[in-house]
Amino acid sequence: MTATRAFDVVVAAGALVITLPVTLAAAIGILVTDGRPVIFAQQRVGLCGETFTMHKFRTMGGAPAGPGFDVGDTSRVTRLGQWLRVTKADELPQLVDVLRGEMSIVGPRPEVPSWVDAYAERFQRILTVRPGITDPAAIAFRHEEHILAASPDPEATYRDEILPRKLDLYDQYVDTRSLTGDITILIRTLLAIFTRSR
Repeated sequence: MTATRAFDVVVAAGALVITLPVTLAAAIGILVTDGRPVIFAQQRVGLCGETFTMHKFRTMGGAPAGPGFDVGDTSRVTRLGQWLRVTKADELPQLVDVLRGEMSIVGPRPEVPSWVDAYAERFQRILTVRPGITDPAAIAFRHEEHILAASPDPEATYRDEILPRKLDLYDQYVDTRSLTGDITILIRTLLAIFTRSR
């Protein structure tokens, strides 16, 4: 087991234990206020271009687990879903994806196949590392929903402005990744979540 994989397993297992009360409360809250399914499962592209099923708490009313996602569409986000998104608690099920070896704690966020196809050449190098729950792009674009909601053409804004910038940050991460760097990114992520959700 590599140092990075050991870090992933230890952090994911510890986080699952620490956040268990939040996880249970979120699951019960979704079930009571919006019914099933509690978990949103979606195909994303992972290491070496292999697809895998990524999991989140469902934050949209009646949102189907389709192959894509509605860029900038927040019209169906529930009240509980808004809180889950702001605090990033909707990402907690991905800790299980980390333990299964399909994701890392830190790494480029996994995209849906259609966006990977749109920038296939650039993603070739990025997909040489395991996708993660957080990375520098996730911190830089933590207000992405607001940017897209304010855009007259959210899909074009994501395709032509946000995603290319994310790809630049992913490239930088691949160039400089290290265990120490991953720990720093994780700490920055936690600070950003705390600051945003206060």
